[in-house]
Amino acid sequence: MTQTNGATPLRAAVIGAGIMGRNHVRVYNEIPDVDMVGFADADAGMVANIERQFHVQGYTDEGQMLDELSPDLVTVAVPTVFHLAVARQAIERGIHVLIEKPIAESAADGQKLIDLAREHQVVLAVGHIERHNPAVRALRERIDADELGPIFELHAERVGPFPARIRDVGVVLDLATHDIDVICHLARGTLTRVFAETQQNIHSTREDTLSGLMRFDNGITGVLRVNWLTPAKSRRLRVTGAAGMYEIDYITQDLTFSENGDNQLGYDSLRMLRGVSEGRVIREKISKREPLRAELEDFIGAIRDERPPLVTGEDGLKALCIAQALVEAGQSNQVVNVSL
Repeated sequence: MTQTNGATPLRAAVIGAGIMGRNHVRVYNEIPDVDMVGFADADAGMVANIERQFHVQGYTDEGQMLDELSPDLVTVAVPTVFHLAVARQAIERGIHVLIEKPIAESAADGQKLIDLAREHQVVLAVGHIERHNPAVRALRERIDADELGPIFELHAERVGPFPARIRDVGVVLDLATHDIDVICHLARGTLTRVFAETQQNIHSTREDTLSGLMRFDNGITGVLRVNWLTPAKSRRLRVTGAAGMYEIDYITQDLTFSENGDNQLGYDSLRMLRGVSEGRVIREKISKREPLRAELEDFIGAIRDERPPLVTGEDGLKALCIAQALVEAGQSNQVVNVSL
């Protein structure tokens, strides 16, 4: 295990220099007490481009980079099919790893990464970035304080145009895993079953549309609307409870509360009413910041403080298993029972 302390800058590296990998290089460069020492990508042209842009040493062989630079931590942002093989190289060298979601191509591979990290005593974090969105963190605080009362439903919408970059996964593993992770984080129950309708309209080999349902043992229902077919991009989450509804706009980091005007009667009294009434609409004050910066600072903090990261390998594996259950439900047109 790499030894670090608060007085010594941590040496960071990135493997995979696509859109997300490039952003990781940028943000590591901005964080105090972190030295961005190198990155690797199989595309030599991309390596040369990033070397010029960020003045960081590039490699086309990640193993060579890890051996020559000996980083303390590394982000793995390669295509999902390569997650296990690439992350294994870092973990077996005692290097802490943040791996972009989904954690792996299969649940078995995800479990191997968790086991390897435990064996080599390194931090394994998974890049479910929305968990670091300031609006999500503020909403979790309000739910924990019981400001919403009993929760009935969480409804996620993540839609937009088909992305230009090549993909080795469908919309469920690529996009819906964001909302699966957040819904599980906020629902705080055990998922018992899922159902889904999926479609393949534009993607050549995978689903590009999901209409999904998640049911928890505490009675909460999660609703997912995710696609690559909508011209206007939207990233929203609505959480409905006895006291009203919170709505998050992930893009603007806005958090809005629509109050149930009858809530002053108390939650038990609400059950005797014919419905709810409109109350105040309150836009909560949120201190906005880049979620990726928050994610990497949490990863670094987990290393320095020897604590779990906000999103652990187990969290990433849970989101992957639920995503796979939704894909199965869509393909089989059957409810899939789980216990997650």
